[in-house]
Amino acid sequence: MLQIQLLRENPQEVIDRLKIKNFDATDLVAEIRQLDTDNRNLKKSLDDNLMEQNRGAKEIGMLFKEGKREEAEGLKARMAELKEAEKTGRAKLQELEELLQAKMVLLPNLPNAAVAPGKGAEDNEIVYTEGDATNMGPDALPHWDLVKKYDIIDFELGNKITGAGFPVYKGKGARMQRALIDFFLDSAIEHGFTEIQPPYMVNEDSAYGTGQLPDKEGQMYHCQVDNFYLIPTAEVPVTNIYRDVILKESDFPLKNCAYSACFRREAGSYGKDVRGLNRLHQFDKIEIVVIEHPDRSYETLEKMTNYAKSLLTKLGLPFRVLRLCGGDISFTSALTYDLEVYSKAQQKWLEVSSVSNFESYQANRLKLRYKDATGKTKLAHTLNGSALALPRVLAAILENYQTDKGIVVPEVLRPYTHFDIID
Repeated sequence: MLQIQLLRENPQEVIDRLKIKNFDATDLVAEIRQLDTDNRNLKKSLDDNLMEQNRGAKEIGMLFKEGKREEAEGLKARMAELKEAEKTGRAKLQELEELLQAKMVLLPNLPNAAVAPGKGAEDNEIVYTEGDATNMGPDALPHWDLVKKYDIIDFELGNKITGAGFPVYKGKGARMQRALIDFFLDSAIEHGFTEIQPPYMVNEDSAYGTGQLPDKEGQMYHCQVDNFYLIPTAEVPVTNIYRDVILKESDFPLKNCAYSACFRREAGSYGKDVRGLNRLHQFDKIEIVVIEHPDRSYETLEKMTNYAKSLLTKLGLPFRVLRLCGGDISFTSALTYDLEVYSKAQQKWLEVSSVSNFESYQANRLKLRYKDATGKTKLAHTLNGSALALPRVLAAILENYQTDKGIVVPEVLRPYTHFDIID
């Protein structure tokens, strides 16, 4: 959520910068500013009311002591009117504050100056490429055929047990999955991240704090009886560790990593892009989350992106890094890099990571603050990224490492799988 002070002082800047995200904020900013003005005027009126009540209470006592009973009774009647007005005003203030909050959360985060205009994914900027992105030829099999051939993932069985998008990993497929999880977690720990094992469900406050609500409620599985949400990413519970927390400057950076299953409804997804492991309703991912000082958050964003790149390098997969344009960046992000692996059999790029800086947007919702050297309380910056999401990484390994003899296991995974080929 943006800070109200920015809307008070620089409303046109907000409107202009949100145009990069193809978001017309003109009317909404005007409405928020009017609500803010009404809210502040009402607070002043209530403060004035309280001051008059305090003065009146003292005067009533003095009037009674002086024997001016009639004046005292008249002033008591005035005090009763003021108390009734205060009651009405506080109810109106709560209503105004709730409405102001509801409107504030409808404004996306402001994009960083490095975010270019654009309509969608086709306008993202390629900032880095690595590896051989040529195709394997007509005999290469896509991973959904490979998993049947080697009996390592069963999509039909998952559909029987639950539904489409819930695969069952079997034998060496399950061991490859576990190997990737362990490799990614061990790597994160070696790079100074503290491992967290979070809940897979969060309450409404947690989903609101990181911006899933009210923006993405249609994408989350909702357990209505308990009003819990299945997490779409470990970012949500891990970042919420710091909700309503005041840090010290010496605490930065706070670096956490977490493995979790992730649950996404993916409403509206259809067609060839959902085949096999390309798009699932339940999938595994390792998330890295950093709470950082505002002065260093963009330096940290680059470090996090480079770390995610290093994992793909170790796996020997061809990949590229994109800086997302305004039309493709998320509602809550200020700047995002996407990492995509190349699937030589499908002849397409598959996203396996998004690394984002949210600046103070999430922290404002979370009330995540720190005290600076002068003792002043300020908002921290939050960042997170996938390091990495498993399904498309596994799909790329299966497709890019296929041979006539079987699927070769990347060397870095062999200490975890204890086998070097799937045959």
